[in-house]
Amino acid sequence: MKGVAYWFFLSGVIYVTLGMLWGIEMGIRQSFAMAPAHAHLNLAGWVTMALFGIYYHLVPRAAARGLARLHFAVATLGVFGLVPGIAVSVATGSEGLVIAGSLLTFASMLIFLYTVATTRG
Repeated sequence: MKGVAYWFFLSGVIYVTLGMLWGIEMGIRQSFAMAPAHAHLNLAGWVTMALFGIYYHLVPRAAARGLARLHFAVATLGVFGLVPGIAVSVATGSEGLVIAGSLLTFASMLIFLYTVATTRG
């Protein structure tokens, strides 16, 4: 695995490692208020990023497009906004960051939809 596929997959592995540590910490403390943020770190961070990486690995033509690098940047910013945004929202009720992160995550999926629809093996 190389290029953007590698970066997507590596970031996914980092996110799931952090998600596991966070889940263990919540379990030790028996405090699960941040479970929604933890779940989104695992879903948007691990599952989605890893699947993007696998796709780009399997379809090198898609990975070679400049759009793939933009996709990585938007997806990463989405995770960076979504997960802390959920945590902030749970803690304070403030929703600005979670809204921005959600929109970036959705934009990332639209980029991926376009990529899959316009790039064949």
